[in-house]
Amino acid sequence: MRIKIIVLSLLLSSCTSFYIPLLTPYKMDIRQGNFVTPAMRENLKVGMTKPQVLFVMGTPLIQDVFHQNRWDYVYRYEHARKIVDKQRMTLYFEGDKLVRIVDGSAPAGAAPAKADEHAKG
Repeated sequence: MRIKIIVLSLLLSSCTSFYIPLLTPYKMDIRQGNFVTPAMRENLKVGMTKPQVLFVMGTPLIQDVFHQNRWDYVYRYEHARKIVDKQRMTLYFEGDKLVRIVDGSAPAGAAPAKADEHAKG
């Protein structure tokens, strides 16, 4: 009996690959990155300067040192180990002017999902 209890406790405490819904710890909702609203998308125009883009979009999540003419705005919302919303927008500059916008994802809604809606369900 003692060996069974020891083995069971080791399995439950050391491995995260065993997913038992009743015994999982609480996981916080994780929001990472820059949420880009439809209004921000509308205000962004080719030909804007870098300071104008910063005013409209905010500071980019990724500013690569090796590609200084590329800014990446990435947003990800994860709830209960599942990705609920994911956005990606890449802006390319030549000199100080915005020359290309690559909108890799359309927004799921006008605003990020509220934590209260998911906590109830």
